[in-house]
Amino acid sequence: MPSTDWLDELEQRLGAGSVLRPERDDLGAYEREWRGRYRSQALAVLRPASTECLVAMVQACTAQGVAMVPQGGNTGLVGGAVTQGERSEVIVQFGRMAAIRRVDAASALMVAEAGVPVSVAQAAAAEHGLRLAVDLASSQSATIGGILATNAGGVLTVAYGNARAQVLGLEAVLADGQIWHGLSEVRKDNTGYSLKDLLVGSEGTLGLITAASLALVPAPKVSATAWVGVASVDQALALLDRVRSALADHLRAFELMPALAIDLVAKARAEQGLSTRPVLDEACPWQVLIGIDSPDPEAPLEDRLMGTLMAAYEAGDVLDVVIAQSQSDEQTMWMIREGISDAQQVEGTALKHDISVPTPAFGAFIEHTQAGLEDRVPGVRLCAFGHLADGNLHFNLVPPAGQPQALVEHEAAIVEYVFDQVDAFGGALAAEHGVGLLRRQALAERGDPAKLWAMRRLKEALDPNGVFNPGKVV
Repeated sequence: MPSTDWLDELEQRLGAGSVLRPERDDLGAYEREWRGRYRSQALAVLRPASTECLVAMVQACTAQGVAMVPQGGNTGLVGGAVTQGERSEVIVQFGRMAAIRRVDAASALMVAEAGVPVSVAQAAAAEHGLRLAVDLASSQSATIGGILATNAGGVLTVAYGNARAQVLGLEAVLADGQIWHGLSEVRKDNTGYSLKDLLVGSEGTLGLITAASLALVPAPKVSATAWVGVASVDQALALLDRVRSALADHLRAFELMPALAIDLVAKARAEQGLSTRPVLDEACPWQVLIGIDSPDPEAPLEDRLMGTLMAAYEAGDVLDVVIAQSQSDEQTMWMIREGISDAQQVEGTALKHDISVPTPAFGAFIEHTQAGLEDRVPGVRLCAFGHLADGNLHFNLVPPAGQPQALVEHEAAIVEYVFDQVDAFGGALAAEHGVGLLRRQALAERGDPAKLWAMRRLKEALDPNGVFNPGKVV
C-alpha cells in the first residue's frame, strides 16, 4: 500500500477530527449507504471545518493523485456519495461545515454552509418570517450541499422549482484549490457563464460546494390540506386542472399515491407496533394529497379548497374528500405520504425508479408500462407515487406477494424496459435523485450525444485530473 504519511501531516496541520482513518476510527456511518446497495472502502474520511481547511485537503489529495468523494447527509439514492476501489479514494464529509452564516430578512436570503441540514435551514428562515422553499422527506438528514449537488426536488417543486431555482450564488473549491467567491446576493447577474448552475446538479464532479446564498420566500401564515380519492390517474389529472384553475397562487403540493402504497405504510407501521387509520373510509384505487398555503393570515383557504373539492365530488369527478381539521390531521396525512418509500421494504426488495414524464401522459405511461411489466414478472405490484403536478414519478415496483426476492434476478431487464418506456413517452430517467453510479451507464447509452459531449468537455476543463467524484454522472 502506498505511504499515507501525507494524511498524518494533513491531520497535524488541520487538527484533531479532521482526518478519520479505517485502521483507527469507526468509518461505518460514512461508508454505509443508507439503502445498503453500495458500500465504501475509503482510504480516509476528511472532515473540513472551514473553506480554507477544504482547500488544504484538495491540494493535498491532488498532489497525491487521490480522488475525493463529497458527502453530505449520506441519504442519497443513486450511489453518488460512495467511494470506489479498495482504500484508494477519500470521502470529504461536510458535517463540520454547518453554520448559518446569516439571514437577511430585508433581501429575503440566507447564506448557509454545505453541511447545514435542510430542516435547520428551514427553521432559521422561519425565525425571520421566511421560508426556504425546498421540502423533502429526508429534510432532517439531507444537507444544503447535498440537495444542491443533486438539484433535489421535493413536494414544493410545483410552486418554487427544484433546489437550483433557490440559488443566488455559491462558494466552492475548484480542482486547482482556488476558492470561487460566488456568494452573490443579487437576483440578476449576467456577467458571463452561470457557474452556479453548472455546479448545482453536478454531484460534486465539477467542484465542491462549501456554502450557498439562497433566496427565501414569505413564510405561510395559513394553510389547508386535503386527501382525495380518485378512480384513476386521469381523474387525478382532471382534479389537478380544477385545483390549479381555482387556487393556482396557493398550490404547494399535489401528491399522487396508489392504494398499495397506503396499505404498505399501514403494514410497516403495524410491524413497529404503531397503528395507522386510513384517511378515507373506503379504499380508492388512487389517492391525492393536496397542500395549499398563503402568507396572508386572512386568506380563506380552507373554505376555498373545500368548495373546489366538493364541486368535483358533486360532479362525480372524485370518489371521496377529507379536509384536515387540525394540525394533527395534517401531520398524519403527510406521515403516510412520507412513509411510502421506506414502507415498500416490508414486502421484500423493491426496485425504484426516479423518472419524469410529461404530466398529461402520466396515466398512459403507467398503464402501458405496468402491462409490460406484468408480462415479464407475473404478480409484480406497482407502487408508483410522486409529484404529479411537476411530472416526477417514483415508479417503484414491489415483488409479488410471498416472493420477496422475485425482482432481483430480473432487475436488468426491468430497468431496461422501464427506461425504454420513459424514452418512448419523452421523459427523463433521472428526475430529482441524480445520476450517481446507479444511472451512469444508462445515461451514457441513452443521453443526447451533443449533451454528453458537452458534459465530458466540461468535466475535462474543470477537473482535468479527475479527482472530483470520479465515475459518477459521466
